[in-house]
Amino acid sequence: MTLVPDFDRFSVAPSQAPGLLRSGVGRSRLFRLAKLCADVGGALVMLPLIAVLAVLLTGLNPLINPGPLLFRQARMGQNGRTFKALKFRTMAYAPDHRGPLDPVETDRIPRLGRLLRRTGLDELPQAINILRGEMSLIGPRPDCVRHARIFLETIPEYRQRLSVRPGISGFAQITLGYAVGLEATREKVQADLDYITRAGFALDLWITWRTILNVALARGD
Repeated sequence: MTLVPDFDRFSVAPSQAPGLLRSGVGRSRLFRLAKLCADVGGALVMLPLIAVLAVLLTGLNPLINPGPLLFRQARMGQNGRTFKALKFRTMAYAPDHRGPLDPVETDRIPRLGRLLRRTGLDELPQAINILRGEMSLIGPRPDCVRHARIFLETIPEYRQRLSVRPGISGFAQITLGYAVGLEATREKVQADLDYITRAGFALDLWITWRTILNVALARGD
C-alpha cells in the first residue's frame, strides 16, 4: 500500500479553484483538529533541537558567518496577514534587497549556510511561528511580503493560496523545489491550490515522509 496520491486525477484548473476551496476536500473538523494537534506536537518536539542548534551556531557563526543568529523576515500568511518568519541565518549578513524574480545570491552563502539550507535545518525556528498560530507544519510556503504583493498583482490565482496557514514544508516545495521566475511561481501556485483542495491525512503524511527524506539526504535548495 502506498500513500502517494494520484496527482493527475486531482489536478485543479485555476478557474475551478475558488469553488473547490469553499467546499474544501480534507476540511473536515476531524482533519483540522488532527492537523492542529500535529502542528503543536511537532513544534514542541522541535524546540530542544532548535536549542542545541542555536548553541552550536552561536559558537560557529563568529568564525564562519559573522552576524545575527536568526534571520527575521516579514512574510504574508493566512488571509494576507503579515508576520515575522524566523530562520537560522544562512547568508552573509546584508540588507535584503532581492526582488521577487531575482535568483538567490549564492555567493553570500558560506559552507555552513549551504549545509543548513540543504538539510532544511535553517527552517527549524519556524516552530515558534507555529506555536504563535502563524504557520503550520504542512502548507504553502509563505512569501516575503514585498514579493507576495507583486504576485497578487501578476498571478490571479495567488490570492487563493492565502486561504490556509502557510507551512514549513509543503506540496509545491516537495514536488517543484525552489521557485525562481514568474513561470516557476505560477507552477508553485498551481501546486499549492492542488494541495489546498486535496488536503487530507494521506497527503499530509506523504509530504511529511518526503520532507524527512529530503532532510536526511540533504536534498534541500
